[in-house]
Amino acid sequence: MEDVGPEMACYGEPLVQTPNIDRLAREGVRFTNAHTTAPVCSPSRSALITGMYQTSMGAHQHRTWDKKPLPAGVDVVTNHLRKAGCFAVLSGRGPNKKDNKSSGSAGSGKTDFNFLIDKPFDGYDWDQRKLGQPFYAHLSLAESHRGPGWPLARATLKNLIDPNKVKLPPIWPDHPVARDDYANYLDAIQLCDAYVGEILRRLEKEKLLESTVISFMGDNGQCSHRGKQFLYDGGTHVPLIVRFPDKCQAGQVREDLVVHIDMTAATLRLAGITPPATMQGQDLFAPDFKRDIIFTARDRMDISTDRMRAVRTRQFKYIRNFYPMIPYMQHNDYKEKQYPVWNLIKQLKAQGTLGKELLLFAGETKPIEELYEWSGHRSGRRGRARRHDPSCQ
Repeated sequence: MEDVGPEMACYGEPLVQTPNIDRLAREGVRFTNAHTTAPVCSPSRSALITGMYQTSMGAHQHRTWDKKPLPAGVDVVTNHLRKAGCFAVLSGRGPNKKDNKSSGSAGSGKTDFNFLIDKPFDGYDWDQRKLGQPFYAHLSLAESHRGPGWPLARATLKNLIDPNKVKLPPIWPDHPVARDDYANYLDAIQLCDAYVGEILRRLEKEKLLESTVISFMGDNGQCSHRGKQFLYDGGTHVPLIVRFPDKCQAGQVREDLVVHIDMTAATLRLAGITPPATMQGQDLFAPDFKRDIIFTARDRMDISTDRMRAVRTRQFKYIRNFYPMIPYMQHNDYKEKQYPVWNLIKQLKAQGTLGKELLLFAGETKPIEELYEWSGHRSGRRGRARRHDPSCQ
């Protein structure tokens, strides 16, 4: 699911209705501290498909212009799976749809890799595989991404979010524009939840649901002014739910720190494949899985140059800004054309009415270092990591 944080009912969002995602959570394992290694799609997707940090293989610049092949010893997960007999699916893009933007429950067919790779997928639908052949399907729900999906949600859903009931955090200006924007974001999540239901019903109809591992996650954090593209939790914190065919570990909640490339390693293990020694992701269902620290990185976003690195533990997040002379809100066509709150913040600053929590973000420069303490740690909400039961294989 594109550009989405854990703003779903099963994660505690009080306004949104996500019955199908909630079903996955009831029947699977829900991770509360899952992050992507980058706060934007192309480096994050490059990391996920390889199980490698994007910074370690030259895939860290968003929309790399001079793409190169992967370094020696690095490969996409689909090639590993195909060697084991799996049929690899990029859902949503058929042979006669070169420029297809189809989505809905069929998926968008999006890859967005920052490297050159020859034919990483075998087809666009798992019904193309041989009878009984195992399959791996990569399916992107695009309507949560800013664009056509947001107005589509408002045009088709009956249970729309009331902007007046939205409770915005201090890093959002309390303004009708901001309330409407956040409410529409939640509307888009509800639309995508309906697509999740369609996918589950198809798997049930084809008698595949109880023989298929389903992992549900975001490709990066929420598409908000201070979320996507930035290393605050809003930009990297994503939902992650894994449902096993026999509902093993159903209803469990794990508070481990994980990064999305750990799901890549777990996917190989679940398919009976030993991850290569070069893979940086760790199998998050291994009995000895443990991460005490995660790393995230932001680099160039389209034409907007920057370099940020973050280290997060259960208690602290440290961010290093390598270009403090470049403001957070430097010119970015994408943000300025599609994020109304981005422009609202600039307007409120010019009027002298911007709240103090956002004055730093709207400043002309950045601090070299930022250090934050997670409030949940101080209030006693310490993690209770639940380890994988070795009997569930």
